[in-house]
Amino acid sequence: MKHIVLTGGGTAGHVTPNIALIPRLRELGYKISYIGSYDGIEKKLIEELGIPYYGISSGKLRRYFDPKNFTDPFKVLKGFSEARRLMKRLKPDIVFSKGGFVSVPVVLAAKMCKVPAIIHESDMSPGLANKLCIPSATKVCCNFPEAAEHLPSSKAVLTGTPIRQELLHGSRENALRFTGLSDGKPVIMVIGGSLGAVAVNEAVRSILPELLKSFNVVHLCGKGKLDPTLNNLNGYVQYEYIKQELPDLFALADLVISRAGANAICEISALKKPNLLIPLSANASRGDQILNARSFEKQGFSVVMEEEEITNEKLLHTIQDLYQNRDTYIQAMSNAQHTDSIERIISLIQECQK
Repeated sequence: MKHIVLTGGGTAGHVTPNIALIPRLRELGYKISYIGSYDGIEKKLIEELGIPYYGISSGKLRRYFDPKNFTDPFKVLKGFSEARRLMKRLKPDIVFSKGGFVSVPVVLAAKMCKVPAIIHESDMSPGLANKLCIPSATKVCCNFPEAAEHLPSSKAVLTGTPIRQELLHGSRENALRFTGLSDGKPVIMVIGGSLGAVAVNEAVRSILPELLKSFNVVHLCGKGKLDPTLNNLNGYVQYEYIKQELPDLFALADLVISRAGANAICEISALKKPNLLIPLSANASRGDQILNARSFEKQGFSVVMEEEEITNEKLLHTIQDLYQNRDTYIQAMSNAQHTDSIERIISLIQECQK
């Protein structure tokens, strides 16, 4: 039996593509193990699937000053030592990494133990964690054609992002029962990501009185980001994080407002949902979400509004305009060529394993 170690964590975006691969890997008879951080979001998501989970020390490598910069390198070294011991104990045939800082010691340990590692880069240009992993990787999967320009030509493979197949089979009726919303108005789903997005949450909540005249709103606002004062507002429901019911909520949604993390926007595109993307500001990130969003805008899949340009009036007008022209965006997404990412990555795994 072939044995694969999956790794990646820190946010749901570093876990969900791995989860999308698991059913196909199981069909093919792979033994699957997962290495993540001690207590990251990935631990709960993976353990729920009945997959053996191994936690290692994880430190963040920052490009900016932070007192933790003095202690986190020691956490990374400890994580590397733990990952190397796990490689020797588990003896996998291959490692597949979805990124995040926990994946760095795993990929480096795989290289040292002569285990091939495939890494996946979702964004237009590699993040710091994947940059550190690329020299040790056998192949680098990428999501955008433009991303290949930033990768070694001998390693880059355009695969797209694996989409969880259950997202494609949601039930609008189940979502109406779950949310308690009436079926009279179109539905906007707001997604702040697994960690929440304060700027997106505040922008949407500030125009709720006007928005709810024409729309119902389902708000996935992130852990600790609920606003109890809005609990009984007619036509508005809010949740910290949704897992099991997410396919149904997508089926219910007529429009989606989201950050522009690569996994999230690829799922929205696969579901052909007209969308407004509000990328994470370049002041708070390396600007990858802005590049992702602009790529989707250029292809006619999305409307993009950067945080700095949001006003109540502009946001409301943009949402109304997006809904009026929703068919144009649905058509553009329908015409796009979608790679079967799961099969492409699985075939790569089979080619590269030792």
